[in-house]
Amino acid sequence: MKMGAILRALSAEPGLPQTLLIHTGQHYDEAMSTQLFEALELPAPDVNLEVGSGTHAVQTAEIMRRIEPVFDAFRPACVVVVGDVNSTLACSLVAAKKGIPVAHVEAGLRSFDRSMPEEINRLLTDQISDCLYTTERSAQENLAREGIPRDRIHFVGNVMIDTMNHHRGRAVPPEETLRRAGQPAMFAASPRGFGVVTLHRPSNVDDLDTLAALLGTLAEVSDRVPLICPLHPRTSANIERFGLGRLVAGKRVVALPPQGYLEMLGLMSSATLVLTDSGGVQEETTALGVPCLTLRENTERPVTVTEGTNSLVGRDRAATLDAVDEILSTGGKRGRIPELWDGLAAKRIARHLSEWLAVRAPVRGS
Repeated sequence: MKMGAILRALSAEPGLPQTLLIHTGQHYDEAMSTQLFEALELPAPDVNLEVGSGTHAVQTAEIMRRIEPVFDAFRPACVVVVGDVNSTLACSLVAAKKGIPVAHVEAGLRSFDRSMPEEINRLLTDQISDCLYTTERSAQENLAREGIPRDRIHFVGNVMIDTMNHHRGRAVPPEETLRRAGQPAMFAASPRGFGVVTLHRPSNVDDLDTLAALLGTLAEVSDRVPLICPLHPRTSANIERFGLGRLVAGKRVVALPPQGYLEMLGLMSSATLVLTDSGGVQEETTALGVPCLTLRENTERPVTVTEGTNSLVGRDRAATLDAVDEILSTGGKRGRIPELWDGLAAKRIARHLSEWLAVRAPVRGS
């Protein structure tokens, strides 16, 4: 979702070398990966490493093993990585060891929870990156505390919002998404509207007791407002493994298979509220002005709480239900769109990269 905006901006910036799109295959589910490429109008990847699943160590190591010959073959002038997944760290490590400059988009975000694999990926990637592009002011402060030279840090805004603004007019209406899934479209037209739920983090869905408690809370939320729940493959598999299907089979809960970007954008845009453990969804709901309840104790995107529509409720049943009642009675947090979330972040990145590479060294390859 970030790379689509970046590729468009890089291709439009004079002076930049040709881009090479590498898909590591870390996110390999056909229903999610293929849908995203099509919905975001991304070109087919030039290289697909087809890494697939595995433990964090196995997946990271395999990405490193497969990406090295690609870097050797194409000799890139710079490697651009995004976000905080295993692919981000693995590709950055190989590039740094081979003397290839690394640009990290979405740098400096911190949850301060090192039990999260993503937090480790963020910390290490930032330490070995040459250009660090940040989405909010707090990220700059985090990086400065960690000893990153300030001349490497560039506040550019949020490319997720670039993508959202670019595709918002193509969002699929909720009624159409429900119809395609064989669900009654009238579900999206209840008097109180509807809520959208996304759950995928291992800390929320891999443990029987934790997942059962969360689904029980959501069942109570559905007594107040109907819920549409696109199920991540990991979540769906664990619901089946733990025998918890009854908790997502209520008359006021619609469980959907994984949805594409345009379908999710349509659902979130029209929702009364969103309950999630996704960082990206916290950002998108803030930009859309839709109240968001984050089912985590922390967030690496604090601007969505301090300025946006996001509230942290953790896995606390009472706090979640109280927050839902507040949203239904008052409309919830109004929030505002944070600084530089204006749809131009990728253009700022491309412009800076063009100038930075021109000064650093002549372009060697792609």
